[in-house]
Amino acid sequence: MDNADLARQPIGYWAWAAHKAAVTFIRAALAEHDLTQPRWWVLNQLAEGDKTRAEVTAVLEGYLDVGSDLQPEIDAVLDRGWAASGPAELSLTEDGRALHAKVALLQQDLRARIHDGIADEEYVRVLEVLQRMIHNVGGKAWHH
Repeated sequence: MDNADLARQPIGYWAWAAHKAAVTFIRAALAEHDLTQPRWWVLNQLAEGDKTRAEVTAVLEGYLDVGSDLQPEIDAVLDRGWAASGPAELSLTEDGRALHAKVALLQQDLRARIHDGIADEEYVRVLEVLQRMIHNVGGKAWHH
């Protein structure tokens, strides 16, 4: 396929295909540690410091449309002993900190594998193009 053919390809399909491939790859690796993406996000938030359930939810509710489904994921983190619930805040346990450290290294490896052969400049350009397309259709996207 030459560049002219590529330029006519539908963005919806390719954005979906990239999303599906990357998310499937990441979720499979996380599942080996009894983690879903939302459980990982909860651990990652708590690794930054103790937070209330509302604070964790406020940050994460927009991630991949997790929304109200986040509460069972927070409960799962507590049930597995990775975090404890204090009078007001949630905090990582020793097991939670150890799991976070291990999976943080895994995330670095996953990112490196996903980005293999892609220069930072190329990646930034792709994100800029996607952000422009999102804005072009009235959507909201983070912008640097």
